[in-house]
Amino acid sequence: MLKNTTTRGRSRTLTKHHKIAIGGVAALGAAALAFSAVPSSAETTTTSEAASTQHVVSGTDKVKDVKVSLTDQLAASKLKAEAIEARQKAQAEAKAEAQAKVEAAKKKTAAEAAAKKKAAAEAARKKAEAARKKAEAARKAKEAASRSAKRTAVKKTAVKSYPNNLDGWIRESLAIMKKHGIPGSYSGIHRNIMRESSGNPMAINNWDINAINGVPSKGLLQVIPPTFKAYHVPGTSWNIYDPVANITAACNYAADRYGSMDNVNSAY
Repeated sequence: MLKNTTTRGRSRTLTKHHKIAIGGVAALGAAALAFSAVPSSAETTTTSEAASTQHVVSGTDKVKDVKVSLTDQLAASKLKAEAIEARQKAQAEAKAEAQAKVEAAKKKTAAEAAAKKKAAAEAARKKAEAARKKAEAARKAKEAASRSAKRTAVKKTAVKSYPNNLDGWIRESLAIMKKHGIPGSYSGIHRNIMRESSGNPMAINNWDINAINGVPSKGLLQVIPPTFKAYHVPGTSWNIYDPVANITAACNYAADRYGSMDNVNSAY
């Protein structure tokens, strides 16, 4: 019995069906040989041997054809399987590549979203910081304005008003004299005013030596223009007839020459 047959450079093992077919052919050959062994004429024997040889050769050719057909089918099946495997592999690789692209796109989108969120948060922070600084500046400006208003109010409150009469003129003059360190008292100023001008701020002396010399005495305390100019107190009017300016200049002169207006008891 044939077990292995080499065809087209490949060694294949026959299947069960192929073995049965080959076995059948061999049996037929054996039967033919046995038949030729039966006594008979020489012609008959010769004919039987020839027939057996013919059948054996014919069966061997069929086995070879079956073997070649089976080998071709197996080779075709293998090629088909390899083609399917290659296609499946390519599909798997394409799927993996597509999935990788999807994942990369997701990561890119997530990164862009995170960047936008971070930029928005930073912009919001800067905006809030700018608003805070603006509010702080406004608050400081408001506080400064409030302090300025308070100082102005204090200054306005500190500015004392005096009545427009002899009493008011003397009191206002004493306040200015105190600021500049000029000595004098209400009574000393009032006594000298009453002697010099009787309380008339527009009084003028046109008969004494000063008048003869062209510089008559003027105002409440009868001050000549050169003396008024020399002893004028800052913050008061430059008008010699102004009551407060006249009193303060006269008291400044008296302080320089007599120590105080309180020490003056006659023309000075």
